[in-house]
Amino acid sequence: MKYNKLVRDRIPEIIKRQGGKAIVHIASRKEYWQKLKKKLVEEAIEFVEKESPEEISDILEVVDAICVFKRFDKKELWKVQRRRAKERGVFKKRIILEES
Repeated sequence: MKYNKLVRDRIPEIIKRQGGKAIVHIASRKEYWQKLKKKLVEEAIEFVEKESPEEISDILEVVDAICVFKRFDKKELWKVQRRRAKERGVFKKRIILEES
């Protein structure tokens, strides 16, 4: 079966242990960035379909990888998040904008 998608580091080892053969390559920086973005969308779709802690944790794992790749400082991201929350609010009130 062909996949051509980014997988967690231990997936080839798990496939081999289960008697399969994983054909892999190491992505260039450009390919890795493209695959990370696709993986983020893939994991978001899986969460929408399953709504499980495992699926949301997969999203967080991809976000962590993006932060490392883009050299985003997590402390700085938290500051940005808090600033945006203060300026624009959060999603606690469940407000639906119908028209503007």
